[in-house]
Amino acid sequence: MGQALASAFPEAAQVFERADQALGFSIRALCFDGPIAELTRTLHTQPAIVTASIAALAAIRSAHPSLPAPEFAAGHSLGEYSALVAAGTLTLEDAVRVVHLRGQSMQDAVPEGEGGMAAIMGGDRAAVEALCAEAAQGDIVSPANFNAPGQIVISGHKRAVDRAAALAGSKKLKAIPLKVSAPFHCALMAPAARAVERALSKLTFEAPRFPVIANVSAQPVISAEDAKSLLVRQIDGPVLWEQTILLMAEAGVTHALEIGPGKVLAGLVKRIDKRISVLSVGDPDNIAKIPEFLG
Repeated sequence: MGQALASAFPEAAQVFERADQALGFSIRALCFDGPIAELTRTLHTQPAIVTASIAALAAIRSAHPSLPAPEFAAGHSLGEYSALVAAGTLTLEDAVRVVHLRGQSMQDAVPEGEGGMAAIMGGDRAAVEALCAEAAQGDIVSPANFNAPGQIVISGHKRAVDRAAALAGSKKLKAIPLKVSAPFHCALMAPAARAVERALSKLTFEAPRFPVIANVSAQPVISAEDAKSLLVRQIDGPVLWEQTILLMAEAGVTHALEIGPGKVLAGLVKRIDKRISVLSVGDPDNIAKIPEFLG
């Protein structure tokens, strides 16, 4: 992950070097060489994705130095950290250290095997909230990610998520269990939120150079203190991704770059609002396509 970028752009390679120094271990080696079992542990995955995303951004800025600042930035869950680094709100070094802690704290918040997540397909917010209420039976289960129309992820105690999945068919919904290491973005993550809050309280944030839309509010962040508090709230609060994209579309956004590994967000945006075209730019070939894409 990110190896082609680091080979093609010295600026991207420097991002990996900075992250290694900040973390005290080589996230570069994990990204490039694995082993995959270590890279996919959430305490490593989180700093790895932030590093690879900022490396892609550094490559973009090197290849296209006249590219204007965006009207908005946003990131899905962990990606909010990358968006805030891009906007100059916090440094890469602070971001990778905090998300390393974030990953470990999320993993530690719930004993392994006790939490779960599932994607509920075909329902709106009211239907999924009603499904969770019926399935809870004293346990925690709630909407975690409002990803796109007809795709809402739920999270909570595994037994409650399993009950919701079993009930889904009778509600004309479809449930797809997700392979996750912890039940993210639900009340079970409260201990992780407190741990990240303590870590963030020691950091200096700057006001973003352009608006970053926060996951938990689906509204632009314009102050340093708001950015900090919203990062805490998103850990045990739902990701309002559909609402985030709709806000951008209503504000007149027509083109967006998905910066970093993967193309998942481009697919979600296409389902949410076809007024926005997305180019995924996680490798040198697609970075070269940016001027033509933006016209």
